[in-house]
Amino acid sequence: MRPSTAVIIPVFNEEQSLPLVLGDIPAEHVDTVFVVDNGSTDRSAEVARAGGAVVVTEPRKGYGSACLAGIAAARGFDVIAFLDGDYSDHPDELPRLLEPVVAGRADFVVGSRMQQRESRRALLPQSRFGNWLASVLMRLLFGIRCSDLGPFRVIRRDALDRLGMQDRDFGWTVEMQLRAKLANLRVLEVPVSYRERVGVSKITGTLSGTLRASYKILKTIFAYRLKPPRLAPATDSEPRAGHETPSAE
Repeated sequence: MRPSTAVIIPVFNEEQSLPLVLGDIPAEHVDTVFVVDNGSTDRSAEVARAGGAVVVTEPRKGYGSACLAGIAAARGFDVIAFLDGDYSDHPDELPRLLEPVVAGRADFVVGSRMQQRESRRALLPQSRFGNWLASVLMRLLFGIRCSDLGPFRVIRRDALDRLGMQDRDFGWTVEMQLRAKLANLRVLEVPVSYRERVGVSKITGTLSGTLRASYKILKTIFAYRLKPPRLAPATDSEPRAGHETPSAE
């Protein structure tokens, strides 16, 4: 029997893309989809309910705030998946990320958009550069082998709880990868497809958003190097390992 699985989708004004995202999630692999409405002014919440999702309201702005609200709502599930609501990710590729966790080969899987040429091209230039720079810094400062800070990811619930995630905005994804290293989780990167999002990006689509996100990501990396947080100890039953990055397809 497969582990119970929840998908968390943070959204802010995604009524056009949400039906596409929800329609492509492979239902046979997922028990519940939680759409976290992060202060939308459009029909995102209504569209999510119509698509069979459980809507969680989080008025405090920030990607991390929405993810934290989704985690709080998704109690009792064995595996948690995170997926963006703009249809830039390919929800039908979820089984590719779930398989290593379900098979017991990984605790945490990050979908890398940087390992396939077409996916890299779909990223904005500032996103490609930012991912490259963050990956280089994390390798130099922490020994983390990764190529992307992609939002499409899967993690065991007990491992996620150990991380004690805190960031409420742009530092969420890099914080998870840094804390996973500190917790000695078995982390795996798998190639995923990527396309231009539906609508305009609220972060990398604007100069101010790009600058704020870049600053927060770099600040988080250096802050963790100077003063790493103390995480909850692993239980005796939890496996230990490092990071693995498979070769590009």
